[in-house]
Amino acid sequence: MVAAHTSHSSSSGEWIACLDKRPLERSSEDVDIIFTRLKEVKAFEKFHPNLLQQICLCGYYENLEKGITLFRQGDIGTNWYAVLTGSLDVKVSDTSNHQDAVTICTLGIGTAFGESILDNTPRHATIVTREYSELLRIEQKDFKALWEKYRQYMSGLLTPPYGVMETGSNNDRMPDKDSMSSGALCQVSKNCSKVPSEKILRAGKILRNTILSRAPHMIRDRKYHLKTYRQCCVGTELVDWMMQQSTCVHSRTQAVGMWQVLLEEGVLNHVDQEHHFQDKYLFYRFLDDEREDAPLPTEEEKKECDEELQDTMLLLSQIGPDAHMRMILRKPPGQRTVDDLEIIYEELLHIKALSHLSTTVKRELAGVLIFESHPKAGTVLFNQGEEGTSWYIILKGSVNVVIYGKGVVCTLHEGDDFGKLALVNDAPRAASIVLREDNCHFLRVDKEDFNRILRDVEANTVRLKEHDQDVLVLEKIPAGNRVSNQGNSQPQHKYIVMSGTPEKILEHFLETMRLEATLNEATDSVLNDFIMMHCVFMPNSQLCPALMAHYHAQPSQGTEQEKMDYALNNKRRVIRLVLQWAALYGDLLQEDEAAMAFLEEFYVSVSDDTRMIAALKEQLPELEKIVKQVSEEPKAPQKKHKVLLQLFNTSDDRAQKRQPIRGSDEVLFKVYCIDQTYTTIRVPVSSSVKEVISAVADKLGSGEGLIIVKMSSGGEKVVLKPHDVSVFTTLSVNGRLFACPRDQFDSLAPLPEQEGPSAGTVGTFELMSSKDLAHQMTIYDWELFNCVHELELIYHTFGRHNFKKTTANLDLFLRRFNEIQFWVVTEICLCSQLSKRVQLLKKYIKIAAHCKEYKNLNSFFAIIMGLSNVAVSRLSLTWEKLPSKFKKIYAEFESLMDPSRNHRAYRLTVAKLDPPIIPFMPLLIKDMTFTHEGNKTFTDNLVNFEKMRMIANTVRTVKFCRSQSFNPDAALTNKNHQDVRSYVRQLNVIDNQRTLSQMSHRLEPRRA
Repeated sequence: MVAAHTSHSSSSGEWIACLDKRPLERSSEDVDIIFTRLKEVKAFEKFHPNLLQQICLCGYYENLEKGITLFRQGDIGTNWYAVLTGSLDVKVSDTSNHQDAVTICTLGIGTAFGESILDNTPRHATIVTREYSELLRIEQKDFKALWEKYRQYMSGLLTPPYGVMETGSNNDRMPDKDSMSSGALCQVSKNCSKVPSEKILRAGKILRNTILSRAPHMIRDRKYHLKTYRQCCVGTELVDWMMQQSTCVHSRTQAVGMWQVLLEEGVLNHVDQEHHFQDKYLFYRFLDDEREDAPLPTEEEKKECDEELQDTMLLLSQIGPDAHMRMILRKPPGQRTVDDLEIIYEELLHIKALSHLSTTVKRELAGVLIFESHPKAGTVLFNQGEEGTSWYIILKGSVNVVIYGKGVVCTLHEGDDFGKLALVNDAPRAASIVLREDNCHFLRVDKEDFNRILRDVEANTVRLKEHDQDVLVLEKIPAGNRVSNQGNSQPQHKYIVMSGTPEKILEHFLETMRLEATLNEATDSVLNDFIMMHCVFMPNSQLCPALMAHYHAQPSQGTEQEKMDYALNNKRRVIRLVLQWAALYGDLLQEDEAAMAFLEEFYVSVSDDTRMIAALKEQLPELEKIVKQVSEEPKAPQKKHKVLLQLFNTSDDRAQKRQPIRGSDEVLFKVYCIDQTYTTIRVPVSSSVKEVISAVADKLGSGEGLIIVKMSSGGEKVVLKPHDVSVFTTLSVNGRLFACPRDQFDSLAPLPEQEGPSAGTVGTFELMSSKDLAHQMTIYDWELFNCVHELELIYHTFGRHNFKKTTANLDLFLRRFNEIQFWVVTEICLCSQLSKRVQLLKKYIKIAAHCKEYKNLNSFFAIIMGLSNVAVSRLSLTWEKLPSKFKKIYAEFESLMDPSRNHRAYRLTVAKLDPPIIPFMPLLIKDMTFTHEGNKTFTDNLVNFEKMRMIANTVRTVKFCRSQSFNPDAALTNKNHQDVRSYVRQLNVIDNQRTLSQMSHRLEPRRA
């Protein structure tokens, strides 16, 4: 189950509680819950299900803070580990002094280590947590038992000498120093594989036969420059044809990638053996047509190919983007087009090893990265002691890090990098790198390019200093060509802010603001980044006085005319910034007294100045409109705040438009006691836990030693901290708040009402059309999404307690995602009749298809993830009876959920959509968290504005998705759908994974 919230406590507590039990006490439901979590972890993606089930029975959970030493070099090992979250440094020392240890690499999410416990050899390295990390631990006796029982599954997964190379060769021991000569280094694989896989061979045959059946003129003898090329196709015609065959092909670039798959594997060949498929008048020949007597397809074969064509197109559309990327990366850097560089840059944005690098450096890397592939496990990439000449990032596969005399010290996987330290420190390689499996792909940056990029970045960096301290760091970047007055094209550059003090960043944006630009012009995007992100480093209490000071600033030098011009332009720039700032914050300004006071004072100052400076008059009406809007509304009777009687009741059936929840709105909320009675409190939504305790204490008459606890339906309890704010909307779907003395914490138990329904609603909702259900879901989801303020995403990412602000609207939208997932699982698990369950599967697949049609990707993914929940996916009897047509549709939908290459399939789909769109919000949150955790907010006491720019860019996705308003389908809206509308707004669900697993096992007991 994918939880929309990202905090450790809220989404991972139940499976951790299962792992904390002794192995003998774990039930089959416990194992299912652990299995659901572990199958999403990269370290286990290649593990056989039977082996993973056993790991669920014997594994333990560990969480370690930053800087903890897990074990030291030379220790005798007692445990095997897999990294679930976080990262750990691998340190090796040539002496007995651990302080001499050198960090040779970092282990990221999905890596595993510690196989030396199989033969009690000492640890080859010291392992230290680089950040807060979660690990799965297996004790030595259990790991040995797994090895004995599942050796055939594990031998290809463990590092040698315990595992075997995936080629199946006899070289299952690591080479020694003498045999690891530089001559053993494989040459870069520039040629494409000429031994096609069965799947791609079949795909080529289906495409060839379909072309011969539907457009036989495309494959024929062709003449060019007096030479005849037998049985060829033309690149442009192949692209045209592919785009006409399937709705899953959206662009010519995508079609090129799909044909490139066939070219790479030799199923399609360029007549002159070029390795890049091109959308040009170039000749290509299918493998079957290489023979002069190639047979034409029979009628039966044509029929088969017609039936399999869409599956083939889907397969190629899934693997085409990677083939297209490899094609671009194989080009010499000088031959890459602007579009090529943009595609590479987009890929680099999602590689964790590069997350801390600036946009400029990533764009520079896009121009110099070299694709390198090696076909055989055991290939030595470089040797310990050699000069460092390249930095590598793993695109596909894994490598072993080997040190002489110590053997394999760790394994690195997709997304990890190695070799940079030797380049940075100009030192010899600290270890050897050996391919762990066949067909590994890397991105390589050579030392010369690496150093040039670093030099260029420094050469283009401008540092403004005060008192010998940097206060503003700018980077010069190309701004494109602009035609001068003389008609000559001149290269132009601009300076972007990389870091600085808040005051200097503000000063820079004011000084460089273009007054002639309109408010909506793209040139204002950088200024918008500042306005959107300033709350992180310059709250309104700092910003407002600074803006007022800038508005009244007077130059000390120059003629009277120059002083007047400077003052006028300065005032216009500040007014412009204030207008943009007020437009972004909107109604949120009403909750900020300092901002309200500033706006009123600022308006008075500008009004006074317009009497003397006529040029300011054009900006005054807009400023006056904003000030009136935000200052008068709260004063209107009954509008100071709303009282939310049913904050979480999504069955709110009132016809009026849903209004965003504000921090000042009050909520009537039930807080439960240990005896399961409750008291109702009335407090602002943004109240802190301390204020909630005070309100509860007032009602109970005593509050000494009270704590507030979040209780899930599964019994998971989290004590809330006094400074936590806006906790009402952070509860799980069936979660409740409890208040009790600290010494009664262990006695708290969930309420019976938290268990959820005991009977399904299939009798009600099977009568409703799938399209109507999807339509009403989309209307409601759009209402929720439209209420989310962009700033809530920033508060959520950096921690709302740091801002003392509510994220209630975002919380409810994220909770809706979880609610729909559990609705799918609940209804299926409450349906005891097999034929009805099959009908439910069909119904949900249809609803998902309509949600996708309405561009409601949030509900689309929630439904598909509900169907992939282990409590549903294990119902093999039910899935076996699902018609093949629906199985194919579900497989296509599942492919869009593929998390590989950072959800590339989903991102490609969204890139082709026009607004309005309801995005897959948990992924958007994940992107922002990725940027936040991978980059420091402050560097050398300066604001890291590059990080602010990256996060603001992600937030702009929300703005884009809502840039067109959602207009419900008139034909469906005009019907009387009150029953459907009410149903989708009051989904009653079971959100306890253990309960759902138990129900699933009762429906279809585990087969022997």
